[in-house]
Amino acid sequence: MIDEQTDKPRSSFWKELPILLGVAILVAVLVRAFVLQTFFIPSPSMENTLKIDDRVLVNKLVYDFRSPHRGEVIVFKAPTEWSGNPDGEDFIKRVIGIPGDHVVCCDAQERLMINGKSLDEPYIFSIDGVRDKPADQEFDITVPKGRLWVMGDHRSASGDSLEHWQQSGQNITEATIPEGEVVGRAFTVFWPVNRATWLTVPDQFDGIPKP
Repeated sequence: MIDEQTDKPRSSFWKELPILLGVAILVAVLVRAFVLQTFFIPSPSMENTLKIDDRVLVNKLVYDFRSPHRGEVIVFKAPTEWSGNPDGEDFIKRVIGIPGDHVVCCDAQERLMINGKSLDEPYIFSIDGVRDKPADQEFDITVPKGRLWVMGDHRSASGDSLEHWQQSGQNITEATIPEGEVVGRAFTVFWPVNRATWLTVPDQFDGIPKP
């Protein structure tokens, strides 16, 4: 009896290697384009949650199936009015208000209020016991349909919705970003290793009522 397996020529590993490398590169390109992407943090606007030169991993697929939630850290294509770059630029901020939300600064304890509920924000930047205020001036806005009100955790160093609301003469459209410009959700810091952590939604957002 003839063993057919011994009659078949075996491909050389070295002949298969370019194919394997090509497939690996293709998979990596597809993953980066549609599923996951890494971003580095260039500014202090999200301290101390994110520090300069941190690397985060962004899920680019999640918002194809749902809208962003309050408290999530997102990467988005900044409006030209925000970045000054007509070619586009990626920003990273925290979602504070979703479409229909009524966001007010502030209550008697200097906390933001969303839909009548005060929000404790443990992630707001502090140093040597001195903590940023949730906002540097009073405001009272309702987030338009299809748009998001976003703020940096380092409020005094963030070019965010509040800053552009002020600069635009309280134009709510210019102060918010379109949901369609969201690239994805930043869900983990992976570099440097000693700062690796999940970017979860703080529990304080659980009690916020619907608009």
